[in-house]
Formats: sequence, structure tokens, C-alpha cells
Amino acid sequence: MKKSRFPFIITIIVLIFLYLPIIVLFINSFNDSRFGGEWAGFTWKWYERLLRERALWQSFRNSLIVALSATFASSILGTTAALALYRYKTRFQKAHYGLVYVPLVIPDILTGMSLLLLFMALNIKLGLFTVFITHTTFCLSYVTMVILARLQNFDFSIIEAAQDLGASSWMVLRKVLIPLLAPGIAAGAMLAFTLSIDDFVITFFVVGQGTTTLPIYIYSMIKYGSTPVINALSVILLIFTFIIIWLTQHLSEE
Repeated sequence: MKKSRFPFIITIIVLIFLYLPIIVLFINSFNDSRFGGEWAGFTWKWYERLLRERALWQSFRNSLIVALSATFASSILGTTAALALYRYKTRFQKAHYGLVYVPLVIPDILTGMSLLLLFMALNIKLGLFTVFITHTTFCLSYVTMVILARLQNFDFSIIEAAQDLGASSWMVLRKVLIPLLAPGIAAGAMLAFTLSIDDFVITFFVVGQGTTTLPIYIYSMIKYGSTPVINALSVILLIFTFIIIWLTQHLSEE
């Protein structure tokens, strides 16, 4: 029986729908015209102007600070949470897994609103600190899931063998456990960093006045008049994100 070409055609249409806007954005980042309706020649001036946007780089610095700190905190907490979930089985195991899975499926707008209400109830001033706490909270679940997947093929008899040979708990952690889990930890950390640095919806609720991150700054640029500088910045962010995702997949497969 002849195979239907309908699934192949639908796949091609979906891929075109997803990636054609990205291709157009990439081309317009080199378009000499301020408006993307017509091609006015090749130029690098939008990338050159991007380098002179001081407010943009300040917001990028804020995003980088939050992303790195949230990645570090969520990697530590996610690793310990994954080890506890996998190693210690209790009758509340399903409830514990549920607490980890829930942040993955809750809508971002609901998470942002609930955390905003929490910070207001605790009288915590909104700023980079509240953004850091928020990003650590939702990145924690992703890191935990990645490391739990890594633990599925982990042989704990290696740890028992190290303990039988006289290794202390700290030595087992430093010499055995962390090196073996390093690819999973690195993959989870890269995923957390990617999610943190480009988060907009949740950050919008908890960032506060006088502080901005890169996604918030891009939103304000688009809101008050889009310029081709955004196209140049988007291309750089896309390339950076694709590199991070590729490294994450490569490390998770090792």
C-alpha cells in the first residue's frame, strides 16, 4: 500500500510556520531600511548601534546576574532534591514528585501573580532579589527532572564500594558522586540558565520599579516603537540560545 504523504506535508508546513519568521528577522537585521517592508541594502549599522545602547547592556547585566545566581542556586538545590527523591523511598513519594512536577505545568502568569502577592504580604521590596528568588523557584523543578533522568542508570554500588574502601562521605561526594553526575548537573544548569535569562512573564510581575531585565527592556522597546536594533539583538540571542540548547542535549546524552 502506498504511504500517505499527508504527514510529511503537514510537518513541512509546521516547520515553515515556526522558522520562517526567524529567517525573516535574521535577514532584516542586516537590512539598511528602518522598516522591514522592503530591502534597502546590506548593512551592519544596527549591530553597531546595538553596541552603543547603554540602557540595554545594563538590563543585560541584570539578567546575567540573576541567571547565573539562579542557575547556581537551583543546580545545588535541584541536585540534592533529585538525590533525595531517588534514594529515599517513603509513602509520601508521589506527593514529593507532585511538588516537583507542579511548577512545570502551572501557567507562568499564575506563578508570577502568586509570587507577587507573597512578596507583598511579606513586605519584601521588589527588585533583583525577588527576581532571583522567583527564577530559582521555577528553575529548581527543571534541574531536578534532568538529574532524576540521569539517576535512572546510576549504579549506587559504586558509592558503597567507595565507602567499603574507607572513603568518607565528603570524599564520596567529591570524588565519586559529583563526577558521575556532572553531565546531568551541567545539562540541568544550562537549561536553568536558558530559562532564566529569557523569562518575561514571571519576571514582569516581580521585577519592581527602577529595575529591568533584558526581556523587559526589549518589551518596552517594542511597545514604544520597534527598531531594527531589536532584530540584531534577537539574532544574537537566538544564536546564543541554540548553542546552549545544543550543549544541554549533548551533555544529557552522555
